[in-house]
Amino acid sequence: MSPPQITVLGECVADAFTEPAPARNELALRVLPGGGPANTALALARLGTPARLLARLSGDVFGRLFRAHLTASGVDLSHAVEAAEPSTLAVAELDAHGQAAFSFHAQDTADWQWTGAELAGADLADTACVHTGSLALVRQPGAAAVEDFLAAAAPQTTISIDPNVRPLLVHPEAYRARLAHWCGLADVLRLSEDDLDLLLPGTPPEQACDTWHAAGARLVVITRGVDGALASLDGERVHVPAVATPVVDTVGAGDSFTAGLLHHLGTHQLLGGRLTDLRLADVEAACLFAVQVAALTCSAAGPNPPWQHQLAQPTPDTPAALHLDPTH
Repeated sequence: MSPPQITVLGECVADAFTEPAPARNELALRVLPGGGPANTALALARLGTPARLLARLSGDVFGRLFRAHLTASGVDLSHAVEAAEPSTLAVAELDAHGQAAFSFHAQDTADWQWTGAELAGADLADTACVHTGSLALVRQPGAAAVEDFLAAAAPQTTISIDPNVRPLLVHPEAYRARLAHWCGLADVLRLSEDDLDLLLPGTPPEQACDTWHAAGARLVVITRGVDGALASLDGERVHVPAVATPVVDTVGAGDSFTAGLLHHLGTHQLLGGRLTDLRLADVEAACLFAVQVAALTCSAAGPNPPWQHQLAQPTPDTPAALHLDPTH
């Protein structure tokens, strides 16, 4: 059975990676289309989920790059807004382990200018899940309009949120102040171990899950890099190991994990409401699939999630969730 449509709301960011320059006093940049929500929509579409992206796309050179990149992977941009403002730019420096540190050029850019009128035109009739998060959910002036949109969508769709804390642009306290409210809207809360450290410093992951369950989120998933992921469904927990893979960089890995998680749940017809039919075994299977998708993303440069055909079909001896085919 085909997976249902997932609508993703949020930013597109031009990720500029530093490269060796021909002269000592020059800096070469290689620009790739990115942004957490855009990466998630892209990964969903490549996995075979009908994915619609609600984004404010500039008409500048980066905005044109976003449109071409997303359309080529099958993302539906029919509800994207043609924005007058410029695109957001992030300059990334990679460390020896492929981890990226970003500096943002985001003042008055297109991604944060949402209005209620722009979002009111989005048709969610065929949408089983709305996913959002990152800076569009917290950066003003558009964040309030995004929250209102989620509140209106919650009665008819599953809501998924990834805070994706960016302390260089927005102080973590701004996320902390809104997180309980977001949990009241969300059915799925997916965040990284780094996010946890910024949101609840010194708090054990299990205790954090219970805090967010109490605020309203049924499913909490904390990704932990090489240590895999911890998933908690109403307090029942499962740990899923990471899939070993040669790492080029980790850019977009968390976004791909989220896409894999939602794609798997959607394929098994578990999205579209309050997750009332979801069981811990379903969560474990979805997370096993999601770590596979994240591993393939880490094996490629930049936010470049895998296509469905790169996920090898299972054999009698190899479960689908643990069988990688990174060679295509």
